[in-house]
Amino acid sequence: MTIAYEGYVEHHDNAGNHGVIGPGDVQWMTAGSGVLHKEYHEKAFAQRGGVLHMIQLWVNLPKQHKMTPPRYQTLSKEQMGHVDLPDQGGTVRIIAGEFDGVKGPARTFTPVHLFDITFKAHGKARFAQLASFNTAILVLSGKVKFNDTELASEGDFILFNNEEGDILLEGTTDHAMVIVLSGQPINEPMVQYGLFVMNSKEEIKQAYEDFQAGKLGNPDF
Repeated sequence: MTIAYEGYVEHHDNAGNHGVIGPGDVQWMTAGSGVLHKEYHEKAFAQRGGVLHMIQLWVNLPKQHKMTPPRYQTLSKEQMGHVDLPDQGGTVRIIAGEFDGVKGPARTFTPVHLFDITFKAHGKARFAQLASFNTAILVLSGKVKFNDTELASEGDFILFNNEEGDILLEGTTDHAMVIVLSGQPINEPMVQYGLFVMNSKEEIKQAYEDFQAGKLGNPDF
């Protein structure tokens, strides 16, 4: 899953999917039973140059969905859910899951809440944390205060305890931005090797054998 903040990236894969994402857009590729893909600077952006600022996250699939058919979602900035914070304190952009009753467009296989928040100084956002979810925030720019006490700056990553209750975030500078990552743990064994993530070493071995045997599709695309 790739979130674009600056610059443009183009995607092709051997399942026939194609997309270009730019500022505010998201692409969500589910590898599932296997897909070959390539990502590169979109041609016009590569020619004129500029800043490329994106975040890419890997989201695990539960065992029962590991071999699901590959899927690709191009999510434009116009599709995102939006919530304005009280007192013109900023904006929440919902990519997946829900915030304050507003849902994001991304389809996921397990419950995931994914949104970014842009604050004005002293803008506040409050959201509920479930004890059954893992929840974290990454500060992308500026400074924020969370739960009225702790300060965090650009680049800080905060992982919350699995406790029921509200999380209160406050921007202490203008243009402070955080990304909120929250999801229900899968609680299954996980083995990663190279670009494959499965539940056992035997499944990893089989994935490489399938790849070498051409079972992930035509490499000429």
